[in-house]
Amino acid sequence: MSLENAPDEVKLAVDLIMLLENHELPVETVLKALEIVRKDFEGKLPSS
Repeated sequence: MSLENAPDEVKLAVDLIMLLENHELPVETVLKALEIVRKDFEGKLPSS
């Protein structure tokens, strides 16, 4: 599958992976940061 035709979430994931890898951060740091981001964005979801 070409990235050009990939869904937006795949394109964003690839961009984030590249950004994080370029900073050469420890994996544990990245995972902790991603958990913070996940919680923040989950809080922005409409309530059910």
